[in-house]
Amino acid sequence: MRHIAGAALMVALGTGAAVAQGNATSNLRSLDTENEAMVWQAVGRLDSAMGSYCTGTLISPDLVLTAAHCVFAGSDLVKPSDLTFQAGLTHGTAAAKRPISQIEVLNLYDPADGMSAENVRTDVALVRLAERIPTHELDPFPVYAGQLPKGPVSVVSYGKGRSEALSRQDQCQVVHAHSGLVGLDCDLTFGSSGAPVFTHLNGRGQIVALISGGGSWGGKDVALGMILPEVVGALKRQMRANKAAPRARVKRLTVGGNKGGTGAKFVTAKGS
Repeated sequence: MRHIAGAALMVALGTGAAVAQGNATSNLRSLDTENEAMVWQAVGRLDSAMGSYCTGTLISPDLVLTAAHCVFAGSDLVKPSDLTFQAGLTHGTAAAKRPISQIEVLNLYDPADGMSAENVRTDVALVRLAERIPTHELDPFPVYAGQLPKGPVSVVSYGKGRSEALSRQDQCQVVHAHSGLVGLDCDLTFGSSGAPVFTHLNGRGQIVALISGGGSWGGKDVALGMILPEVVGALKRQMRANKAAPRARVKRLTVGGNKGGTGAKFVTAKGS
């Protein structure tokens, strides 16, 4: 997970809107056994050939949602063939393991612009698995269709010092929300980039945001994320458009645009 000094972030965001906290934030806990992790096995580790990783989540049998900065090294996109998704990885055992065949990010995301407000809003990537994971093996998590709901959220992630098993914070709070950005008091670290933030208002978890990085908002240290529906919808349309004519280098488009990008390496663990 990336970090930015609070002053730079505050210039971009302003004070934002504080969100009332009606519940206590719980501690992070490790899901050390396959049985504990079973409900969350659609969350996995997105690994690079160089040994770095981020957190990703299966949202359909062949699509994984993660942070855009996780698939960049400098200004270049990682090659799909250099990535592997290990769903529910727990101490060396994955519920499913798949190579990646396609990566899409929006052209609005600028890997050279750090954690600007616009970058955090669009710090989302979709990667396509080379082979689908059937729903009878793993049940993907849906993306929440509405705006940020009220109430506590939970986060499931990998991270520095806990890279071999999922960890879950059962309850943390949205402390700020402003213009498609959210600040949370969730306990996250390097490798947690791309981790899903869940609402549980309607039963099984639905993804309301992804973790982009850490910063300061309203004088408090927060984990930063974004509202998802519009961005994910644009990425799905882009992915369908590009699937019919795969390229050696991944193409990046804004909605209705035709600008391209190149493929290269994967972000290092320290930058994730």
